[in-house]
Amino acid sequence: MYVDPNHSGKGVGTALLQALIDSTETAGVWTIETGIFPENHASLALHHAHGFRTVGTRERIGQHNGHWRDVVLIERRSNT
Repeated sequence: MYVDPNHSGKGVGTALLQALIDSTETAGVWTIETGIFPENHASLALHHAHGFRTVGTRERIGQHNGHWRDVVLIERRSNT
């Protein structure tokens, strides 16, 4: 998910990510995973602040605008 740059820094990303986490906890989901471009420092920081950890980097996993891209794989395990 991406937040419009005009709304950056207003807590929108935090609210959306927390709603996702709450819904997976309620549903009994053990692990959530996502992939983030390595240069997206704000998104990585947001996820790490909400209990996600970096698992590794998936190298050249797909093309974006004609260029092969790496993706940082992160996960969050349920506390319950």
